[in-house]
Amino acid sequence: MDNRFSENLKALRKDRGLSQGRLAEAVGVTQQCVSEWERAKIEPTLSYLWKLADLFGVSIDLLCGREEW
Repeated sequence: MDNRFSENLKALRKDRGLSQGRLAEAVGVTQQCVSEWERAKIEPTLSYLWKLADLFGVSIDLLCGREEW
């Protein structure tokens, strides 16, 4: 995974008006975890990718930057 995931995650979160803390609550992680995803410090597991994609109503391919917006 590259920085497209972190950029897309941040853009989707902001577009939906969610704080990192609210997003963290919604998918069951800490705010620090979301921050590290958005800074490309760590990558989410597949189960969290599914949760994020479902929450935002997008495909995992779009979330990870394999599809264009």
